[in-house]
Amino acid sequence: MNNFVRNLLTEWRKLGLPFADETFIVAVSGGADSISLLLALHELRKLKKLNLRFVIAHFNHDLRGAESEADEKFVKNLAGEFDFELALGREKISNEGNLEQNARLARYKFLGEAAENLHAFGILTAHTLNDQAETFLLNLIRGSGLDGLGGMKPLKSFGFQVASFKSEDKSQIPNPKPQIVRPLLNWAKREDTENFCRLNKVEFRNDSMNEDLAFKRVRIRKVLLPMLQDFNPKIIETLANTASRLREDAEFLETAAQEVGSRQSAVGSFSENEGQMTKDEGQTDLQLKDLKNLFPSMRRQILRDWLKAKRGDLRSLDAKHIAAIERLIFSRKSGKTVELPNGETVIKEKGSLKFQN
Repeated sequence: MNNFVRNLLTEWRKLGLPFADETFIVAVSGGADSISLLLALHELRKLKKLNLRFVIAHFNHDLRGAESEADEKFVKNLAGEFDFELALGREKISNEGNLEQNARLARYKFLGEAAENLHAFGILTAHTLNDQAETFLLNLIRGSGLDGLGGMKPLKSFGFQVASFKSEDKSQIPNPKPQIVRPLLNWAKREDTENFCRLNKVEFRNDSMNEDLAFKRVRIRKVLLPMLQDFNPKIIETLANTASRLREDAEFLETAAQEVGSRQSAVGSFSENEGQMTKDEGQTDLQLKDLKNLFPSMRRQILRDWLKAKRGDLRSLDAKHIAAIERLIFSRKSGKTVELPNGETVIKEKGSLKFQN
């Protein structure tokens, strides 16, 4: 067994994933990372190490004309060659706002719908150590807190609404929270995925947008990381390991903050989904008296949880917004406000913080 395949199997065990009788959606773009994942899954299936149903899912963003069409055709042919089921999606992505974010949301919407339709246990994506290092730097530059600096999680619940699904047979009700699973995240580098594809004599596609320096992530990959490698040749592993340690701290802090918030009636009961938070509807405001005596890190975590529940996500928020709300908490004047992105505000009124959009 090749080391790449062995490492994937080892990680599969570490993550506690099922070995039989489940369905997984495998997100495949056509690049080296996702193709290497597909090849390794094929090998494990052939060796009877995994008795699972794998469905390849390819989403055509229709951003690169003939190149996008060629990617779709390539994945379709590869799925047939290695005897995988295939789900195809396509949507014209809006150029309004953040193009990368719009593409990501459309892609995950497609993956979520595929998981719902197939009652999938999880959605496999091929994020690597390189992606984790890039995410860490991207969030560091944005001024993210612990949650952002912790980067991506190897396992993350993916929430979607099961629309109009009715069945008397409870076994047929789709899993409301399939897992997003990133089985390469903790150990594989981009050079590993490319080498594994070459070893198997399988070509992979190169996305021309990954060369476009207009995108911040591409500049980090092409400009910033090579500079940092002059200082530390193992900067990819170093940044990914740092993200992992910070993620552990963030998870502990979030758990503690929710316990404190629950005891003090500061926040409702939160449950995390993919980019969304849901909460109990009984509590809508934060009480100032409960916030003032907390450790700053605990207070900021409660504020982030509250804002995420109110907004649905924390996108466009950064450290300056949280700092402004903290100043509001200790201000002597009532009626003062903090302006947030998208026309949202936080208002100090009658001993509490109120969110308005």
